Order: sequence, then structure tokens, then C-alpha cells
Amino acid sequence: QVHLEESGGGLVQAGGSLRLSCAASGRSFTMYVMGWFRQAPGKERELVAAISRTGSTNYYDSVKGRFTISRDNAKNTVYLQMNSLKPEDTAVYYCAAEVIPGSGYNYWGQGTQVTVSA
Repeated sequence: QVHLEESGGGLVQAGGSLRLSCAASGRSFTMYVMGWFRQAPGKERELVAAISRTGSTNYYDSVKGRFTISRDNAKNTVYLQMNSLKPEDTAVYYCAAEVIPGSGYNYWGQGTQVTVSA
């Protein structure tokens, strides 16, 4: 069983920054693919950024150049640095882990609210 806990959400003005953190339990964190998803009211959940076991990253087009995903394996933590925030980034942000290769994201955090005011 893997437990994920997000922190760092909040209210920020457009153009501001936030850093989300996700602390993971488990002794094999280095083997997990980690992702950040978000879900805005009335919209489907979407993948914002992901980081592989080897540290390679990919991003949703609308956040490229503004968001950065990183991981600290010594702390079992993954981060999402969000800069130049826009009102359309407002959503609940979820951390997720793919523990078994190819199985998809099967562990999720409880979510943290990010609200960007105009």
C-alpha cells in the first residue's frame, strides 16, 4: 500500500507562483512513476506533468515553460513548481503514483486546491 499526501495549495494572484509537494510512503519510491493531475469544476481530470523513474519529464502543453516537476528520492517527495499562474490553472491538484510498471496510476492523494485570482 502506498500513501500520498499533497501540500502547498492555496490562493494566489495571476502571475504568482506556488510549489506543491507530495510525500509518498513506501520503500520503493525510486521505482515509482509520479504524476500531477488536476481537475477543474465541470471538467475531466487531466495529467499536468509526470516524472519517470530515471527523471525524465513530460508536461501538458498549456503548462510547458511555466511548471516544473521534480523529485527528491531521499525524501520520497515529488514537487510541482508552478510559475506565471493563470486563472485557468485553478483546480484541485492530485498527486498520483504508478507503482507497477505499465499498470497506470493506481495510487492517489486526496488533492489540494489551487485558486488563481485574476
